[in-house]
Amino acid sequence: MNTSSCLGISTMKPCCRILISSKNSSIFGVKPLKFNHSILDNLSKSQSNPAHRGQLYCYKSQILGYRCGVDPNRRAFCVSDSNWGQTRVFRYSCCVGRGRAVSFIANVASDFRNHSTSVEAHVNEKSFERIYIQGGLNVKPLVIERIEKDPDVGKEEESRVEVNGFNVNIDNLKGLNNEVKIEREVSEIEKEAWQLLRGAVLNYCGNPVGTVAANDPADKQPLNYDQVFIRDFVPSALAFLLNGEGEIVKNFLLHTLQLQSWEKTVDCYSPGQGLMPASFKVRTVALDGSNGDFEEVLDPDFGESAIGRVAPVDSGLWWIILLRAYGKITGDYALQERVDVQTGIRLILNLCLTDGFDMFPSLLVTDGSCMIDRRMGIHGHPLEIQALFYSALRCSREMLTINDATKNLVAAINNRLSALSFHIREYYWVDMKKINEIYRYKTEEYSTDAINKFNIYPDQIPTWLVDWIPEKGGYMIGNLQPAHMDFRFFTLGNLWTIISSLGTTKQNEGILNLIEAKWDDLVAQMPLKICYPALEQEEWRIITGSDPKNTPWSYHNGGSWPTLLWQVCLVEVKL
Repeated sequence: MNTSSCLGISTMKPCCRILISSKNSSIFGVKPLKFNHSILDNLSKSQSNPAHRGQLYCYKSQILGYRCGVDPNRRAFCVSDSNWGQTRVFRYSCCVGRGRAVSFIANVASDFRNHSTSVEAHVNEKSFERIYIQGGLNVKPLVIERIEKDPDVGKEEESRVEVNGFNVNIDNLKGLNNEVKIEREVSEIEKEAWQLLRGAVLNYCGNPVGTVAANDPADKQPLNYDQVFIRDFVPSALAFLLNGEGEIVKNFLLHTLQLQSWEKTVDCYSPGQGLMPASFKVRTVALDGSNGDFEEVLDPDFGESAIGRVAPVDSGLWWIILLRAYGKITGDYALQERVDVQTGIRLILNLCLTDGFDMFPSLLVTDGSCMIDRRMGIHGHPLEIQALFYSALRCSREMLTINDATKNLVAAINNRLSALSFHIREYYWVDMKKINEIYRYKTEEYSTDAINKFNIYPDQIPTWLVDWIPEKGGYMIGNLQPAHMDFRFFTLGNLWTIISSLGTTKQNEGILNLIEAKWDDLVAQMPLKICYPALEQEEWRIITGSDPKNTPWSYHNGGSWPTLLWQVCLVEVKL
């Protein structure tokens, strides 16, 4: 069997592959990477016996860790190199090797505040402690068994730790090219959490590529909850990264990037190239002409199978944010510098920054195109999308390689960041002062210097709002359109307003003051309400279409979502 450099589909031997159906594939060659099996050893426990999984074959790769068998009689997919000159053909990889990821001390927070420079100067800037063990000599891995924490000992003694039986100054460890592991007591509840998380890991070609949305063995009809959702995997990815397990995140980023190049068609219409899938699953299919041999393929969902057939707008934004977090935590910036990754970033940005009919810098989307993926009256310019859009723009600006091909894109990012931040801070913010201003609005102002630019009628202010909003505090409204303000409090959008520095310092403090003052309404005994208040009675019937899943105070309609707590933790760490 020939294993010459190509990207192809084998019929000689069963192999693991991705079915590429795109006209313009964005898979490019990179330097050889070493593959580390340490994470696979930990995650392979959830897999069944290989003898019961059919005949699955993977082969070592010089590009990404593994390669598939290639029939010399089959055609290969050709792509151009980074210089866009001579066409090259590359060997396809179905798995991703681990790069120069480094171990992290446990409980180190992800530096989301510094994932890019803000439009205006940061206030109360705090750098999160990180220990990188990079460069230096190749020595035996060190294991730190305990840390001296005697308060009577001076600074010099505090920095000394016991390593492999010797008393070593931790400052002398800097520059060593090895992994430093700090053993600490792990509570039973944390052990159980990790056990559940590892039990939800989905493997493709023997490598972890993400965690499924829900892992309930008793559920006979999981619908799409047995798939890996981009937005749902983000908190799991951060947990793995902070635990020093970057391989699963790297695999996830690269495989979803390859899925981006697929041709997406719904009723003979194809959306933009930069669209990322909402989710994907691994299917096992029989090989043509084989005798009981099988192969694994990735099966993505771009919205063509989703309830309501809505394309996921937030998937590409989450992907960019996670890519930035991966680089900041692991120090593996080589991933974001790859040609295919740079191309993926540009495709997502081109899709978001494309010119249209909209007059506002905020992103116009349909209902159900984000975490609230059912009809809930959020079509237009929902806060959640704007906050994620702002964060993704900042992350992209830090990761894009500046050259003649990207300088115009970077300029467009800067312009959009400035306009978007002003728009959200000026028109989405609501507190008692703003409510009083709205009550005095004049309507039907036809002028370039109109105060009531969106022609908001004072009667739109709901009766519950005046009694609910505290004197000291405020929040960003859920949506803003001509003659319409959605005064519901959406938790995810307000939290990411703080995380991404979209709001001013005063506004960020006001949001936290409101959450504290309205703790019983927003947190209660089962944290955390996805929005407040819920749509009820006639409003529920009109806006949701009498959706039985989104009945008042359940699911997306004011339901409790404990998964939002990790973003609360991000806010607290940042501030």
